Amino acid sequence: MTVKRKSIFIVSGLLAAGLTGCDNNDHQVSPGNQAALESRNIPTLTVDGLKFKDLNKNGQLDPYEDWRLDSATRARDLTARMSVEEKAGAMMHGTIGLNGAGRVDISAAEEDVNQRFVNTFITRMAGDPQHISADNNALQEMAEKSRLGIPVTISTDPRNHFVNDPNATSVAAGSFSQWPEPLGLAAIDDTALSKTFGDIARQEYRAVGIHMALSPQADLATEPRWGRINGTFGEDNQLSKRQVQAYIEGFQHGDKGLTQDSVITVVKHFAGGGPQLGGLDPHNVFGKEQVYPGDNLEYHLVPFEGAFAANVASVMPYYGQPINLWYKDQLIEEVGFGFNKQVLTEMLRGRFGFSGVVLSDWGILESCEGKCATGISDADIAAGVSPWTAGIGMSWGVENLTRQERVVKAVEAGVDQFGGTSDPSDLIEAINQQQLPIATIDASVTRILQQKFELGLFEKPYVDEAKAVKIVGNAEFQQKGDDAQRRAQILLQDNNSLLPLALSGKKVFLHNVNATVAARYGLEVVANPEEAEIAILRVDTPHQNDPHYPFGVSVNFGQLGFEDADTVVLDQKAGTYSGSEDYQLIKQVKALNLPTVISVYLDRPAILTNIVDKTDVLLANFGASDEAVLDVITGKSKAQGKLPFELPSSWQAVLDQKEDVAHDSVDPLFPIGAGIL
Repeated sequence: MTVKRKSIFIVSGLLAAGLTGCDNNDHQVSPGNQAALESRNIPTLTVDGLKFKDLNKNGQLDPYEDWRLDSATRARDLTARMSVEEKAGAMMHGTIGLNGAGRVDISAAEEDVNQRFVNTFITRMAGDPQHISADNNALQEMAEKSRLGIPVTISTDPRNHFVNDPNATSVAAGSFSQWPEPLGLAAIDDTALSKTFGDIARQEYRAVGIHMALSPQADLATEPRWGRINGTFGEDNQLSKRQVQAYIEGFQHGDKGLTQDSVITVVKHFAGGGPQLGGLDPHNVFGKEQVYPGDNLEYHLVPFEGAFAANVASVMPYYGQPINLWYKDQLIEEVGFGFNKQVLTEMLRGRFGFSGVVLSDWGILESCEGKCATGISDADIAAGVSPWTAGIGMSWGVENLTRQERVVKAVEAGVDQFGGTSDPSDLIEAINQQQLPIATIDASVTRILQQKFELGLFEKPYVDEAKAVKIVGNAEFQQKGDDAQRRAQILLQDNNSLLPLALSGKKVFLHNVNATVAARYGLEVVANPEEAEIAILRVDTPHQNDPHYPFGVSVNFGQLGFEDADTVVLDQKAGTYSGSEDYQLIKQVKALNLPTVISVYLDRPAILTNIVDKTDVLLANFGASDEAVLDVITGKSKAQGKLPFELPSSWQAVLDQKEDVAHDSVDPLFPIGAGIL
């Protein structure tokens, strides 16, 4: 055996996918084949003419360093070599800090990796894919210096969905390909397209060194006021089930589990977010209750069946605290799902046989006290104080426990890894005080490490930075995204068959549409509707917000309809209303009898009763560029979507709905599946 220290890149004749895999599908690599290896700091070993990385730098080939062995064997061996502190660090899922330039703060990350032994992080770095890939490579190089050479797993929230900006004339160069939100994929309901989306996002993620998608949402939009509906596939559980499965198969590159080409998917939020009391979100202290007045838990479990059919790698439970929920003649403990053994062990592990990683949602260990609970004051708001200064914490149902007691309860419930924290101190104390069996800790750590082995990160942690620039948001990928943005739009009304419109040479009044983009279609943009021959208005679903809380600002709630500010009936939860300004403009344009097109962004099921009679054409979108909207208006493309949820006819109908029941709005203005094709 020889030891060699230098940077290496060895290419084998064996496809990488054959090197590691799930327990049932692992293949031993025959001695005649060499795995591809990458290293910047780790020495190499030569054994029987083959090269291996000496990850722990001890001069001998240990089982976890042997790429010929299956991933489960390697993970168990590595776990056995880890200290309590290293195991606890592996069970944390930290956040990559960014500096003032938006680049990774390497010094802060080094403290997390080499002192706290954390090796899984979420990145929120955006911008140039060359910078993202370079910084992720720097993190991997730093991780090589750790005692055992464990590579870093990098996760992200979704970053491929279009957000309308009327000031933007095009998608920024270097951006990830932009697609409609999951609701748009549901509106098309083409599982092949959803799988293609996942596959393209997978290639973009892996190109920049991202390995884990904190998605999809298998939650159901049964409560129309809930502010996270835009990340779901709608309210129908069967439609959601097939879309969730296709999404995961695209990201994980098949339905056989993880391979070296996969992106780990984290389906959320078990056992189904959505039936939130009054539609209020449990990111907030005022929205922590999850209720089932229709006794409809089973309906909400169905979409997860699609995830399990696709062999989803990880599952995230929600913050919600189930109230008066019964399962198999037992009352479910009224604690957040991340602390709930009945849900995570008996239901998820037992009934559904899930054997992957359970990752908690962010901040479940932290207390919500002081301004976190009360919100910042009106004086704070007037002084420009950010609500984020109040802090966050979502330990619902276990507020009376210490942080260490919460750690113990969550691990006993079935959590393997804690999202949003790099602080393993309480877990270390719990292990050392024998409050948790070491066998339980070892099982969690092994599951986490096995995913790293299955992705091939121990052999090839680095990415090609030049190649990343060519892959991310390339023309072919964006063309497919643009096509999906067009197809996902829904034509709800077309009075007198006004579409398609011949726009060239017409004087147009625009609202939330970029004038430069409109000019490309031959339109002459005018400043006032009185000067126009046609009006094209883009509006958002009305909503309420509470600026006293961080998630009161970022997660919408309450009223869904277009109303006058002085007569609107707001939700019982106080908050500022958005919708009246757009409504005034719509009425102003209507009074001029202009041919009018309104496109509504549906992040929640809007009440359109007050505007349906004030427009000739009514379109819905789930994230679409101005080009995509204008292409549908002019007939260059066809809206092919159908509503993935029903649109209520009144605020009273919303109030009368049961939070956990689908399709129960009385006399909906537009039923689920509506759309003129």
